Amino acid sequence: MSPTSTAPADAAIATATATSGAISGAAAGFAEPSATPLALLLLGQAADPRSERGVQCPGDLPAPSDPDLVERAMKAKAALGERVFILGHHYQRDEVIAFADVTGDSFKLSRDAAARPEAEFIVFCGVHFMAESADILTADTQTVVLPDLAAGCSMADMATAEQVAQCWDTLTDLGIAERVVPVSYMNSSADIKAFTGEHGGTICTSSNAERALRWAFERGEQVLFLPDQHLGRNTAVRDLGLSLDDCVLYNPHKPNGGLTDEQLRTAKVILWRGHCSVHGRFTVECVDEVRERVPGVNVLVHPECRYEVVDRADYVGSTEYIINVLDAAEPGSAWAIGTELNLVRRLAKAHPDKQIMFLDKSICYCSTMNRIDLPHLVWTLESLVAGKTVNQITVDPDVARHANLALTRMLALP
Repeated sequence: MSPTSTAPADAAIATATATSGAISGAAAGFAEPSATPLALLLLGQAADPRSERGVQCPGDLPAPSDPDLVERAMKAKAALGERVFILGHHYQRDEVIAFADVTGDSFKLSRDAAARPEAEFIVFCGVHFMAESADILTADTQTVVLPDLAAGCSMADMATAEQVAQCWDTLTDLGIAERVVPVSYMNSSADIKAFTGEHGGTICTSSNAERALRWAFERGEQVLFLPDQHLGRNTAVRDLGLSLDDCVLYNPHKPNGGLTDEQLRTAKVILWRGHCSVHGRFTVECVDEVRERVPGVNVLVHPECRYEVVDRADYVGSTEYIINVLDAAEPGSAWAIGTELNLVRRLAKAHPDKQIMFLDKSICYCSTMNRIDLPHLVWTLESLVAGKTVNQITVDPDVARHANLALTRMLALP
């Protein structure tokens, strides 16, 4: 999808304005300041390659209003047959989930893809780090495609390879790196997974974070938990019995992470300053409000939520746990769910005999997950039918090797 071109009249106005500004600046005796990259980014006239994977498609997307989109998607998928395997993350739109061969969380989907070696194309309807994991776990003969390269993850982008390497240098200079074991959440980039594997650590999911932390403490005295502070804190305190004071928060944007040397030396868990933009929005006030509004309501939240929210909830668990709890819930029971809205809405439709609601009264989808829509999926499938591979996700072989080592350790967790 090509960017909108500037009309000649607009260009003339812009040129005249710039010329006028330059003359005014010269007349005033000072140089006209140039726009900074941040200013251009905020104005929508530039992109940040460190956080935006790309916002253009090398072709024209079907119009969202095209009434034939569903038929086109069905036709393209049928034409590809077993050559294509479509993965749909739980947080995807219903219109996309309708075409998924399997649904699930990120790690389950990557393993499902690896179990289908006959599929030439893996179309991952999720976000960038998920497609990276699929590329790491699938065969070299398989091609992983992300329908929209701008479908990233703000949490994953909160920990870059350079920042984590600098953090490790700090721990090394303090003489404690050899006793620190990194544990990285699945919601991290391939680079961070590779760092974890290279430094003797493991990956975890929201389902096995407790086992991962116990494994790490059997091998070291301290844990560096990346990149979600909330999952790390909730697991350390609620599941392992550590205190809040045993955890410190490392801010990569501050010298020494914003911590003293003594804090880094004595902490049991060094939490990275990252969070999920969706789960992080739920507050104690949300819990109190829904309890007042719906007497007897059960509050069920994901462990990516803040500690005080998790502490106030009735049930806490991964996406699969949330689904299973609602499947087994009594008819007529009321549930306020603290996770992504697409999933909550889908669960409410699947259980009309139960009162299922979003925990926050303000509606909030995962904006990057929602970038994958039916026009992007149709464009991807039709491109593959035409023999053109688009938006392929490829992880560097060395990075993939170290990342796979960390993933293998996770699979071997007791």
